[in-house]
Amino acid sequence: MTLLRVLIADDHPLFREGVAALLGSHEGTQVVGQADTGRNAVDLTAAHQPDLVLLDLSMPDGGLWALGEIKKFDTPPVVAILTVSEEDDDVFTALKSGADGYILKGIGGKDLLAAVEDLAAGRSYVSPGLAMKVLQAMRSPAKEQTEEDPLDSLTAREEEILRLVATGKSNKEVGRTLDLQEKTVKHYMTIILQKLQVRNRTEAALMAHDRWPET
Repeated sequence: MTLLRVLIADDHPLFREGVAALLGSHEGTQVVGQADTGRNAVDLTAAHQPDLVLLDLSMPDGGLWALGEIKKFDTPPVVAILTVSEEDDDVFTALKSGADGYILKGIGGKDLLAAVEDLAAGRSYVSPGLAMKVLQAMRSPAKEQTEEDPLDSLTAREEEILRLVATGKSNKEVGRTLDLQEKTVKHYMTIILQKLQVRNRTEAALMAHDRWPET
C-alpha cells in the first residue's frame, strides 16, 4: 500500500501536533514533516517532497507566500489551505494562487481524513460552508473585470484604415490616401471585420466613432 506523504505547516504547536497525530494514526497517510513558518514549509517541502502540504495562512512569512513558492517547484505537491479564515479575499486569493483545497479548522477529524483522501485522489476540496460562495463567484464574473475592447487588437495600419473608413471613404479612396492598392485595403477590411466581430463596414465605423469621436 502506497502511503500519502503529508507535510503540516502551522505555527500553533498544539493544533499542528494534533493534526499530525490524527494523520499519523491513519493507515493511508504518513507525516513526513512539520513546519511553523512559511519559509520552513517551503524548505521542508523541497527536502521531503511530500504528496500533500496542509498550509496555514497566518504563519510567520505568510501561508500565501509559501503557497506561491511551493507551486513554483517543477513537480509541486497538492497544497490545501487549513485555516480559520472565512474571508472572501483569503479564499479566492488562495484558490487563484494555486491552492487545491481550502479547509476550515473547525472540521472534524473524520471529515479531515475524507478531505485528505479527496485531495490525494486528485479532486479539489472546499469546506462545505464556502463551496456555494466559490461556485457563485465562478459563475459570475467579478465586477472589476471588463471585457477587452476588440479595437485594441487592431494593428497600427488596421486602425489607420478603419479611421479613414469611419470618415466615409471608400476602399479606393483609402488606398489613394495611404498609397495602397484597393485590393490590399479590401483585404485589410476583411481582417478588421473579423477582429471586431461585426458584419459590415458600417458597424465597424460606428465602433470607431464610439472609440474615437473626433473621427
